[in-house]
Amino acid sequence: MTDIIPTSTRVPGTYVGYDFSRAGRALASGEEYVVILAQRLATGQIAALTPTDVFSAEEAADYFGRGSQAHRMVAKAIDANANLKLAVCALDDDGAAVAATGGVALAGTASSSGQVRLQVAGVTVAVAVSTGDEAADLMTALVQAVVSKPDLPLTAAAGSVTVQGAPADGVVLTARNKGACGNEAGLTLTVTATGLTGTLIAMSGGQGDPELAPALSAIFSAGHTVVVTPYSTDDALSALATHLDKVSGPTEQRGAVGIAGWRGTLATGTTLTGKLNASRISTGWHNASVLSNGELAAVYGAVLASEDDPSEPIDNIVLPGLDIPPQATWPMRTEEENALHNGLTPYRVAGDSVQLVRAISTYIKNSEGIEDATLLDLTTIRTLDYVRIAWRTRMSQRFPNGGKLTDRRLLQIKSETLDVLYALEGLEMVENIDAYKDQVIVVRNARDDTRADASIPAPVVRGLHILTGTIYLY
Repeated sequence: MTDIIPTSTRVPGTYVGYDFSRAGRALASGEEYVVILAQRLATGQIAALTPTDVFSAEEAADYFGRGSQAHRMVAKAIDANANLKLAVCALDDDGAAVAATGGVALAGTASSSGQVRLQVAGVTVAVAVSTGDEAADLMTALVQAVVSKPDLPLTAAAGSVTVQGAPADGVVLTARNKGACGNEAGLTLTVTATGLTGTLIAMSGGQGDPELAPALSAIFSAGHTVVVTPYSTDDALSALATHLDKVSGPTEQRGAVGIAGWRGTLATGTTLTGKLNASRISTGWHNASVLSNGELAAVYGAVLASEDDPSEPIDNIVLPGLDIPPQATWPMRTEEENALHNGLTPYRVAGDSVQLVRAISTYIKNSEGIEDATLLDLTTIRTLDYVRIAWRTRMSQRFPNGGKLTDRRLLQIKSETLDVLYALEGLEMVENIDAYKDQVIVVRNARDDTRADASIPAPVVRGLHILTGTIYLY
């Protein structure tokens, strides 16, 4: 019986109230909520360190500056998952940061028609060439062509560049955002008109990423389930791992994972993930990509959030909007295997698309330095987070104010716990609950007579990642 109708009532009559605490039996929805941490431009309308929901790339351009790191990451994420629930917490460029620069130099006079094509992060900027066109005029046209594409991560201006150790007239390319992110804009130059030669200077010299700590503090209580970072450095990922452990711990209980990207070599990538060894961070590796680490992470995070079932394996899933690097740079199977044994999540080119091979965390060793596959797959920790949400939601429904700590209440808690586990088993998130039901234990705490402790087995269903067969010849 409930105490909705006060026992102090003395006026005769029949009184009927409603108690909704036993109505809900459905499990919690566990909706995914992605947040992107990225740099803004001074032209953006939203101040730094202000978590803001974003619904389109155009909004991101207005909020954070067109062509900014934040704008470009949002555009990639929404292109990969149009139904994404997305927020951005922007950062200002570091005050001591240096912008990356690159350049193009043309020489000669065209003796045939053709094009000068500059690819910037996979986007082609082309200038038409006619017979007799001079290099200086074509470079002026190239500057105008680059400026006409404000979504690019860099700007262009006429200036001096270095060709074979000597200064020369050219097109100077400067990253919009200062810091190391500007070094990650891949460039390719193609000149098809005869009589002209071209020299390309890759983007370099960018230094000084902003600290992640202020942004992580700003989003601490927001409840994001996927945190996307553009910075794949020891310091940044260590700060993110600490943040994820805190918000996901037993007191805060807002389970989240972090996603980073890596466009460098296998050796440098596995060195990075090996030092990190974090069960809540996954780093996607797309070797020799022309996109930035942040854009690689944004696509991965958006696709991860598209999967409603946290226990569903994320194998061979398409990552829309990623570039296809030259075939010579595609990882071999042995390199993919090496990556997966060292906490690095490889991407694979499959036809005209890019796929994620297997979503794993960077956790590879236990505290004693022994190889440990317990939390290898990212689905494991995400499923445990969901089990916690489901159980906490049921407890809050059935016992909204706790109630009295009696043996009867302990039995009710145990019964509801089993009901949740069987419901999760029906969704194939956990399995064999009959075999584990005796491990559901609810007891009074020995040192606090107002506290009950529950033991909840969670035999998480593992993904079918590998299927083998033997064909016998008779």
